Amino acid sequence: MLYEKLHRIEQVLFDAMALILVLFYSYSAVLEPVATQYHRGIYIIITYILVFMLYRTPTAWGRLWDYTLIAASIASIGYWVVNFEAINYRAGAETELDKWIAMVGVLIGVELARRVVGSVFVIIGAIMLLYGVYGEYAPEMISHAGDTFPDLCTSIFYKSDGVFGIMANVLATYIILFVIFGAFLEKSGAQRFFIDFPLAAVGHKIGGPAKVSVIASGLFGSISGSAIANTVSTGAFTIPMMKKAGFRPHVAGGIEPAASIGGMFMPPIMGAGGFIMAELTGVPYSQIMLVAIFPAMMYFFSVFVMVHYEAKRFNIVGEKSKESAKEILKKEWFYILPLVMITIFMLLGYSPGYSAILGIVTCIAVSWFRKDTRIDLKGFLDASRAGAESSLKIGATVGVIGIIIGVLTYSGLVLTFADIVIELADGELWLTILLIALASLILGMGVPVTAAYLITAVVAVPALTELGVNPIAAHMIVYWLSQDSNITPPVCIAAFAGATIAKANMWKTAFTSFKFAKFLYLGPFLFGYVPGFSLNGSTTDIVVTFILILFGTYGYSWLLSGIWLDWFKKAPAKP
Repeated sequence: MLYEKLHRIEQVLFDAMALILVLFYSYSAVLEPVATQYHRGIYIIITYILVFMLYRTPTAWGRLWDYTLIAASIASIGYWVVNFEAINYRAGAETELDKWIAMVGVLIGVELARRVVGSVFVIIGAIMLLYGVYGEYAPEMISHAGDTFPDLCTSIFYKSDGVFGIMANVLATYIILFVIFGAFLEKSGAQRFFIDFPLAAVGHKIGGPAKVSVIASGLFGSISGSAIANTVSTGAFTIPMMKKAGFRPHVAGGIEPAASIGGMFMPPIMGAGGFIMAELTGVPYSQIMLVAIFPAMMYFFSVFVMVHYEAKRFNIVGEKSKESAKEILKKEWFYILPLVMITIFMLLGYSPGYSAILGIVTCIAVSWFRKDTRIDLKGFLDASRAGAESSLKIGATVGVIGIIIGVLTYSGLVLTFADIVIELADGELWLTILLIALASLILGMGVPVTAAYLITAVVAVPALTELGVNPIAAHMIVYWLSQDSNITPPVCIAAFAGATIAKANMWKTAFTSFKFAKFLYLGPFLFGYVPGFSLNGSTTDIVVTFILILFGTYGYSWLLSGIWLDWFKKAPAKP
């Protein structure tokens, strides 16, 4: 009985903290578009508390341990916030209390990641801490002087490239607001429009249901922030529809995740990676959006063409919708207003956070156009809770990412990694890109793709720029390749999610998804070898590049679709 009462109290507290998160960062985005130590500290404190509430230990004694960790989180992070200036002033001469607080903060960050992401992050964090302490015993190529555990934790916890570094700053400034925006957009009823409109537009054509999957994934994926969430949400509708039309189960299950990862490249939101890219490069996010939009469209175009010819091989045609696309657009056009609002204001030079707030306000206004989707006070609380829960997956990685980047910087490996990669690749750009793809694939098996991008970018971008790739293109190469673990065997979580919905063989689905997403691996080479692909060059060069890539993508996709193989067969293909 006592445990149940305690659980109900925790639910109320969880909702209250989620509401505080939304209101505080909405208020801050308008008045202070750049995150201060207070914003970062409050964000991490709230995230830690919400994680220990949501991912709680099921026993009474376990809950006591959770409350202890909550208290320790508030104490350690609060200490950093309150003593921020004093700690910076005495950098290099920290007190014993400073060091103990740092050790507690670092270890809590590891435990937090274990609960949300899994034990792989704990192993990575432990390896990095051991490397930081015992670096003198590492192979000569990556060895460093090492340090004591307290001093290493002090460096990780207090310095700007550690726990409160890039990831915490971007999360507190941009990502949390866009995750919340996504929750409000879904609550407003827009997700249904993202499926109904493409269904009416192309659902009745050759391969119609699969084409609906591609278009819907592009629309929804641009704001979902997760390829897996995109696969599960849109796939729950599109995968059964593809199977009903005649697509084989593993093909239906493979098309959806292949289309879903494209949402990570599609403006205006691009998952979370675009904001991190803007932070790392110092380039306005509006410019990142402009560079990203054509490559993203080419990715979806590639999947679209391959889907078309896959359906043509087996004569798969969808069913006509009851309403036309024109009628649906006429009735539900207002659902695109939040995305239009965000895009326009960011292109006008307003901060992403401020634009996200306007987007959230627009979502609330749009929701009142229909009685069944209105966001009232209860709906506002539900959307706030959903947004807060969605943000925990990436917010919980802050501590371990701080350990990884802090140790990489502390040891000097950030500088030597570029030399190592260039030496292994013998100065060849194509081989460097392949090595980075392999590194991001391995890293992506254990950490979220956004974390994989940030960690890989810190060490790999210098290697690419050393070989003559411009900085934005170098980041785009790493960002695109960081998505490969979603659909590339052996892990490919998004592909496995698609297989589960399709009730298909997981490995056949994974390799099919890998096939349809081939432009994911072509794009990085275009960024590396074709400057115009990243808007680097004269207007004429860029236009010519776009035209050539458009036709090249069509030919490339047609070739990979395998329809030309039927020319050599006397009998028609069987589904």
